[in-house]
Amino acid sequence: MPALNLAPVLHFFAALQRVSPVVPLRTFLRTTSNRLRPCPPQPFVPAVRSAQAAVLTANRAGLHQLAEVWHEPHGGPLPTLVLGGFVPDSTEQVFLLRGHLAKTGPLYYLNYPPDGFSLELVCAQLDDLVSEIRRRHGQDPVIFAVSFGGGLLLEWLRRRQAAGAPATVAGLILISPVACVEDLIAPGEPKPATLLGRALAPYLTTGAVPTGAVEKSRAIFARMFEAGAQNRESLAFLLTRGELARLRTHVLATIRRVTARGACERVQALRAMPALAGTTVLLATAPTLVLYAEKEDSVLTAASPTRRAFGHAGRRWFPLLACRVISNPRGAPVQHASLIFHGFNFLPAITTFYHGLKSGKFHRAA
Repeated sequence: MPALNLAPVLHFFAALQRVSPVVPLRTFLRTTSNRLRPCPPQPFVPAVRSAQAAVLTANRAGLHQLAEVWHEPHGGPLPTLVLGGFVPDSTEQVFLLRGHLAKTGPLYYLNYPPDGFSLELVCAQLDDLVSEIRRRHGQDPVIFAVSFGGGLLLEWLRRRQAAGAPATVAGLILISPVACVEDLIAPGEPKPATLLGRALAPYLTTGAVPTGAVEKSRAIFARMFEAGAQNRESLAFLLTRGELARLRTHVLATIRRVTARGACERVQALRAMPALAGTTVLLATAPTLVLYAEKEDSVLTAASPTRRAFGHAGRRWFPLLACRVISNPRGAPVQHASLIFHGFNFLPAITTFYHGLKSGKFHRAA
């Protein structure tokens, strides 16, 4: 592989560090108004399904583990594929950003099944969907991955490298990536220190999941959402009462729909993901943006291996990497993957990144 001239790219990424949070203008930029918000996503059946068919035909996964694909057709040169976290669904995860993402091109969403999960099948669906997007639009997508979705993205990139067919994408955005169990539960600690760690710990025990664990984890996820919903200062700028009520209904319904089997299999998928530091191959040469929140401690452990790897050696795996922390100096601290309630804080870095992709700045510098 020819050497990459990273200086112009790193200079561009340095500009991301100087972008100040959106403040009074956020009332003008809010994307949830009827005037600016795009039409709701619609179910989508890709024409390319060969990779997932191979997994299903070989009985390595079942139909109940098949993720749903949703789609918004928009004009623009850059398609985006969204991978959500454990909850909510990806269609709700970027609720406040959809209007801005729609300006760059069509949007695709992968919503995980409520009654099961297969890491191999989801990776196969990603193979098919990326091929489908390339076939339909003549362009590789940007993959936008949130929390647990970031771990799925890293695993998919590893599997493509192992198969001798490295993934080709236009760009990668990872928001508060969770890519191994140790990001949530520190090895050897008697009781998980993080809220999410306490929700997931029962699923990591040997044998059957303890009675009540599913309801407890549902309650914790609901509490995390409701905590953000109490941030009335931000909500006054972001959502009308009706919009918040509809969003709350969708998110809480998603939390309730996930069954014990679905929850167990999602956690087992995370458990099967190796730490990023142990990866010995280059994962992607595409421009990559990793954003952490200023207050990750309710979810990530203090010694999160993934965060440490990105912060200290991320360019081993992603040569065109920018990694930064998103803060909100004028209000409530930005929480883990808080794209719903702190979308205006994440937006400047994200839009600057897309602008760099569309202008060809990265390609000229490579």
